[in-house]
Amino acid sequence: MVSRGNKIWVDGNLLEGPDADRVSLLAHTLHYGVGAFEGIRAYRRQSGSSSIFRLRDHIVRLFNSCRLAMMEPRSSIDDVCDGCVAVLRDNELTEAYLRPISYLSDGSMGLLPRDNPVVTSIVAWPWGAYLGDDALNRGIRCKISAFARHHVNTALTAGKLCGQYVGSVMAKREAQLDGYDEAILLDTMGCATEGSGENLFIVDGRTLITPPLSSGILPGITRDTVLVLAREAGYEVLEQRITRDQLYLADEVFLTGTAAEVTPVREIDHRPISGGTVGDVTRRLQERYFEVVKGHDTTHPEWLTEY
Repeated sequence: MVSRGNKIWVDGNLLEGPDADRVSLLAHTLHYGVGAFEGIRAYRRQSGSSSIFRLRDHIVRLFNSCRLAMMEPRSSIDDVCDGCVAVLRDNELTEAYLRPISYLSDGSMGLLPRDNPVVTSIVAWPWGAYLGDDALNRGIRCKISAFARHHVNTALTAGKLCGQYVGSVMAKREAQLDGYDEAILLDTMGCATEGSGENLFIVDGRTLITPPLSSGILPGITRDTVLVLAREAGYEVLEQRITRDQLYLADEVFLTGTAAEVTPVREIDHRPISGGTVGDVTRRLQERYFEVVKGHDTTHPEWLTEY
């Protein structure tokens, strides 16, 4: 169970108490899934300071998701950025996971929201490794899911939208019930796209390959971070479709995401990847990532918001 901070930000106000996160049973988003959310991490750095990683990039994506869903938040991008900082400070959290969410509140019912206000809230809680520390150290086991990733012509795949995650929830449950740690979803053409909540990379020698945004994947901020860090480290990076065969035969495979960070994959459908261990390229990129987000690496100060 999530142990959240006592104070929650709601459209410019910090609320506390049992009613702070109460949502109406007639909230439109609860019934029809039209809402947008983000996941953001704040890290305690080795210097002793605390920073939110790529805060503004996340909030810009939140507002882009709202725009795709034809929602107009009452708060601004700057307001929500400031709200994230306020939630961490007022809850005295030196490390945390932030969940901003914009949803349609109560008003009209039925599919068409006519007068439903858009409410934007931010809640924070301490959260360790999404798939466990062992996953970061030893890698995880994945299976190809029976559930396909949304096609770009049937969903707003660039948005981090509430209702669109039903397929991901089903894929995750399926994988767990079958004894795996995580699912990998294919697109409707049979090419690999992403995990249930992570972007996907494969390694071929010194070349990294990740599916293009046009394949219906979420434009991941951790994905973009790894692309930058990989190029700085001298690796070739390609954004192109990945077949199931390529996935099985890859030298290395890893997943990226705010929650998952950089998680190695050691097995897919009972086929060992990198001999069933964490590959050298994955380990180097993982180490560089953690040096940037919570170590002494200050080469990208534009990614860090101290609070």
